Amino acid sequence: MSIIHVRNVPDSLYEQIRRQAQEQNRSISAQVIYLLERAVLTNAHTQGELLQDIRRRRSFQPEQVGATDSLSLLRQDRDR
Repeated sequence: MSIIHVRNVPDSLYEQIRRQAQEQNRSISAQVIYLLERAVLTNAHTQGELLQDIRRRRSFQPEQVGATDSLSLLRQDRDR
């Protein structure tokens, strides 16, 4: 297993991690690993969802779902 050494951790952050570790019956190291895993997995999941959403929007065709395209709506508005 690898070792990570972190310097200059603000006292308030260390205290929050220490309290969380105590509440979860974990060591501070185990709590830090838990927090890192959660942050990395959440970030990866969010990025994947974002890419999927972009791809879905890119291929969206309003006429396929019976919606009026924005250009037609603008023309209708100008004609009023």
